[in-house]
Amino acid sequence: MTTDSGAGPVGSGSEGEVAGAGGLPAGWVRATIGELCDVNPRGFDEEPGDDEFVSQVPMASVEAETGRMDASTQVRYGDFKKKSLTRFQEDDVVFAKITPCMENGKIAKARGLAGGRALGSTEFHVLRSRGAVLPEYLMHFLLQRHVRRVAEHHMTGAVGQRRVPRPYLAELEIPVPPLAEQHRIVAKLDEQLANIETGEGSLADAEARIVTFVASLLAEVIKPSEGWETKTIGEMAAVSSGATPLKGRSDYYDGGTVSWITSSLLNAPFVERADKFITEKAVAETAVKEYPPGTLLLAMYGEGKTRGKCSELRIHATTNQACAGIQIAAEYECRKDWVKLVLEARYEENRALASGGVQPNLSLGLVKKIQVPLPPLMRQKELLEQVAQRRADAGKMFDVIESVKIQAAELRNALLHAAFTGALVPQDPDDEPASILLDRIRAERTAIVKQTRRKRASRTTSPAAPQTSGRPVPSGTQEALPL
Repeated sequence: MTTDSGAGPVGSGSEGEVAGAGGLPAGWVRATIGELCDVNPRGFDEEPGDDEFVSQVPMASVEAETGRMDASTQVRYGDFKKKSLTRFQEDDVVFAKITPCMENGKIAKARGLAGGRALGSTEFHVLRSRGAVLPEYLMHFLLQRHVRRVAEHHMTGAVGQRRVPRPYLAELEIPVPPLAEQHRIVAKLDEQLANIETGEGSLADAEARIVTFVASLLAEVIKPSEGWETKTIGEMAAVSSGATPLKGRSDYYDGGTVSWITSSLLNAPFVERADKFITEKAVAETAVKEYPPGTLLLAMYGEGKTRGKCSELRIHATTNQACAGIQIAAEYECRKDWVKLVLEARYEENRALASGGVQPNLSLGLVKKIQVPLPPLMRQKELLEQVAQRRADAGKMFDVIESVKIQAAELRNALLHAAFTGALVPQDPDDEPASILLDRIRAERTAIVKQTRRKRASRTTSPAAPQTSGRPVPSGTQEALPL
């Protein structure tokens, strides 16, 4: 623990700090998390019985950046007590130590646990306050983005498995106000952050309404009218797919300059670059398919929401077998951007056509059967222009929403910075200084440790009755006690 003089710890907003620069307000001190908390305590204060239920909290049950966790799942303790899970209890703070969960802000105060106890991910650090810091105060401090950025620089381990080490977290200094002021800070933070979250929720609702509006617009635009024809993709276009050159052939990949497109790039409206390349030899010797700019590509495979996405090539490229290349026949009076619009409007329907087991996929046969309503060419042009204008308007609204979201994030950061530099709530000279509380807690812990050691020493040195083994004991000696 340090006093309230000197430069501040991490937290002023610069990359190398963790609180405000300069001196701290009266009554505040700086202390490490290791001084304030038990870091990764061995277990529960009170072990539950086998038939008692506890909460189960995997990493997915901790929200990013909100400080909330879902502790509703309950399990019988006896069924899980021998598993390698992290034990924590009510009011502990859990801190995701692994990438990318730490950077995403999966940090929360445990609350609402079944029986006051939980079994959680092994990728949690657990912080149990010794009484000088409120768990909510500590949680909000760690949720600051710049605190997590600094922690990221101290992560160790291999790429994809990097973790914040326990010693770094234990040695991290934080500004500690008097306990009464911590209560006032937490109350003000909860109030103001709730207002920000309400605003962010409204922004999310607005985004969802815009997405729904655009989807409804597309569905309405492609609804057949009198005089429209209907053709299948197979009737009006050449449909084919590519292949994946043998992975073990370095001469198919090393130094390759031919763009090779996979379905992961089809989430964008246009494919303007490739992230993979193959050689001319691979093109000549394998079933990869070359396509010119203007070809429509439909994702037939793909996890998540990729399957069914349609994109237009703006480069000359080859594709793998997960992409269906669609080239509109010249004799059809049909704009390729109209076909693309239809495929986009029917995205969910096209996804539903997929067949297969664990990972349903589209096939070239299914793609060829997709129906396209065809208005006269001039009407296609008019409808496409209407959609483009409405989408431009929607894009402007998205831009405004994104700008407000950035402002909300900046407001959140400013609010937290004010909280941990003493600017959020007024100081009260009658509050007990944090240093006095810390000294008292330290003294109490020292007394407990000494008492525990005396009890252990007493048990070790207490005379014990000799144990006989049936062997004769020589006169004047005592049989050695078993170790």
